[in-house]
Formats: sequence, C-alpha cells, structure tokens
Amino acid sequence: MKILINLTPFFAKIKKLQIVVLGCSCTCPVMECWFVQEKPGRGGGLTGATTQEKSLLHIRTDKQSDVTGSQRNPSDIDPNRVYVITDPSANLCHASLNPPRGSIQKPQCEINPFLPQPSSLNWVASLTESALSPVYLQADWFSSSFQGLNQQIGVSTISRAPTGTKEHDVILSITSRTMSAKSRLGEPVTLDCSFWVDPSTPLSASGFAVEWRYQTRGDGRLVLAYDGKLDRLADTHETGAFLDFEALHERGNASLVLEEAKVRHSGTYICTIYLPYLLAQVAMELEIVEPPSLSIHPSPLPLAVPGQTLNLQCEASGFAPLPLELSWEFKGADGKSRSLGSGRMSGHRQAWDGTFSQSSRLDLDTSKLDLGRGGEVTCVAVHAGGTRRASVTLNVIGFSSPSIEDSMAMVGVALVLYGLIKFVSWSFTGRKTVFSYLNKIKSRFSFYLFLIQSFRIFW
Repeated sequence: MKILINLTPFFAKIKKLQIVVLGCSCTCPVMECWFVQEKPGRGGGLTGATTQEKSLLHIRTDKQSDVTGSQRNPSDIDPNRVYVITDPSANLCHASLNPPRGSIQKPQCEINPFLPQPSSLNWVASLTESALSPVYLQADWFSSSFQGLNQQIGVSTISRAPTGTKEHDVILSITSRTMSAKSRLGEPVTLDCSFWVDPSTPLSASGFAVEWRYQTRGDGRLVLAYDGKLDRLADTHETGAFLDFEALHERGNASLVLEEAKVRHSGTYICTIYLPYLLAQVAMELEIVEPPSLSIHPSPLPLAVPGQTLNLQCEASGFAPLPLELSWEFKGADGKSRSLGSGRMSGHRQAWDGTFSQSSRLDLDTSKLDLGRGGEVTCVAVHAGGTRRASVTLNVIGFSSPSIEDSMAMVGVALVLYGLIKFVSWSFTGRKTVFSYLNKIKSRFSFYLFLIQSFRIFW
C-alpha cells in the first residue's frame, strides 16, 4: 500500500526538538579523540598506511556557548587538532560520553575526514537524481563515531566546517541504545536506531534512505532497505523484519523489529542513514541465547545392589550458542553433595533450527562409590543462558545390616505372621496340652528367628 509522504512535519518536529535542546541545561563533554586519516598512496593502486593523532573535541549544543575560554588544552595535543563541535541534537552530551573527572574508563571516539559523494544503490539513487553537487558541499567534512561507557549508547555523526576552520556543525547524527542486545528464541527483538538531521541544511529537502545489513564471520546480507523519498522498500529475502514507518517519518525512529528471534539472527547489525551525498552508520551486536533442556535416561532408575554398575545418560538439547559444560552430582540420604565428574562427553549436534544438543554418559559403579542406601543423582548444565539441573532417585538394596527402624519393622511383620499361623493351627487341632503348647511356642520362636534372618538378607 502506498504511503504518501510529507517531509515538512518531520523536519518541523526536528526543529521543535532543537528548540527544546537549546533550552536545556545539558553538560557536554570535552573528549579526547583519535583523528585517523590515510597517508597518500604509493602508486600502483596501493593504499598508504593510516596515521593516528590525538585530538580534543569541545562539545556544545549552540554556537553561543563559549567552551574553550577557561579550559587549558593538554600539552600532548596539537592545537591544530582541537575542534569545537556544535550538536543541537545533544546526542553527544549523553552522560555515558561524559564520565566523572578522574575516571579510569573513557568513552571511545574516532574522527575521520569525509568525502561527500552520491550513492549508486537503488534505494539511495533517488536522493541525488539531479547529479549536481551543491555549493554547500564545498567545505571540510568529517565522520565521527562515539561509544559510551558500558556500551550504553553509540553515536555516529557527519559534521561540516567551513574550509580552514576548526568549528564543526553536526549535520547528521545517528544513535543506538542497543549496542549489545540479547534475546531468547522466539521472542520479538527491537534493535534501536534513530537519526537527527539539521533542519537548516539544504540537504534535508531531498529526503532520506534507511538500510539495515547483517554480517558475521564473513557472511553478510541485506536485511531491509527503504527509500524514504519514494516510499519504497527494496526486495530482500529476509522475512519477519520491519520498520515502524509512522515513527520513522515523524520522529526519525529507524529501529529494526524482528518478529521472532532465531539462532541465525545472532551477529552484527549495521544501521545506515543516507542523505544526499552523506551517510552515517552505527553497528550493534545481537546474541540469541537459549538455555538447554535436560533429560536423564533411564528414568526412573532401576533398583541397584552393591557391585552393580548403572549406565546413565544426560541429554542437553535446544541450546544456543554452543559452549556448554555438563557435570554430575550425587546427594546422599545425609543431605551431603559431592561431584561425580563430567562423565564421557559426546560431540555436539546441530538441529534444523540452528540449536545444538550434546550428551554426557556416566558409569555409576556402586562397588567403588560409597553410595549408602542411595540418594539423588543430578545432571548439571552450565550455559550462557543460565544453569539447568535434572535429577533422578537412586535406591541401593542389600548394602548392610538393617537399621533399628528396619529391625522394628521386621519384628512387627514376624509377630503378625506368627499370630496368623497360631490362629490357623488352633482352628484345626483344637486344644492341646501344656507340654505340646510349649513345644509349639518353641517351634514358632525358631520360625520367627528364621523370618528375621530372611528379612535381613533381603534388606
């Protein structure tokens, strides 16, 4: 369905945002940064090595702010590498980019010279159809990337400085607050990406384009591409990925939504925003983490006798990513636990959905292990998604002489049997003499001892 586009409300909202930011009491950082550029090539199509120089960036949200008057620049930084960056969006004033003075951890920052040029990509070509480079491009352009402490935020900017000056104006800014994201299988995932365009730049009148790419271990693919000027999506083979087009046009929200997380979604995602002749991008990591499901075979365990060896197998299935540790534990009737080792690990296997399975075999030798009367055998799986446990009950019979409780139970059973035998005997023989009765008691007592011994052996 065709969506009619009117960019005026979009940039009007950006203008309102600028006014709000100008009125805020934001604390902007002074950042040490690496200025990286390539040396001239040595001919033959070879690219020269890159150079790195320390630089200093004074950040402000409006040009009226004096950010250098009362501050002394470090002696190891060339004065020609000291810049003033005006960022009306205030993205560079985020708290994670401005740590307390004396902090050991520092935000990451890199600045590079940038060459504006048109793009030949199908979803970007419409932005520069006139093929005429405006006079506005005749200036010094720079691309900068920033990463806040603990990966709280990532910012990428394109800034412009009149030729020969050290004062840069941010023209395009992209931010992400999901620099490192995790998700369980089957859950929806939102990868944050938003952009801001200086409404005063003449480049803003020609629209924008959005591109999302995936790459990991040399494998890459186009996830989604959108021409904001012509309101047109590029054809891709990716399913279950979409943008909120209303939020995109109204607020510059270019976040990617994955309807259902799958193992193949783990990797690096790059959000790129195009303006005519300009582009900026921010990269983020997504990891799909699914803990294993555990099962023990056989279950339940058969009764064991001393000297018997039981073969147990613990199967861990449906987990991602691959690293997994399996081990065995035994908890006796006394409540004490001890390790039984890791058993014999099998190789991993991968299912059709990308998840893995792995198993461990344990030979439980009751003649070598002091297992008492039994207890609980547990398989423990340690994984990035959490620790999982599965347990079965082990019963060992005939391991020793009966306990006091067992002996009392056997006496009770013997007395019941004796009483039953006596009743049946009296029913058939009638009255007996005292002598014969005493003989019967003697024989019954011998039978009682026989029963006790039998129960002891069986127990």
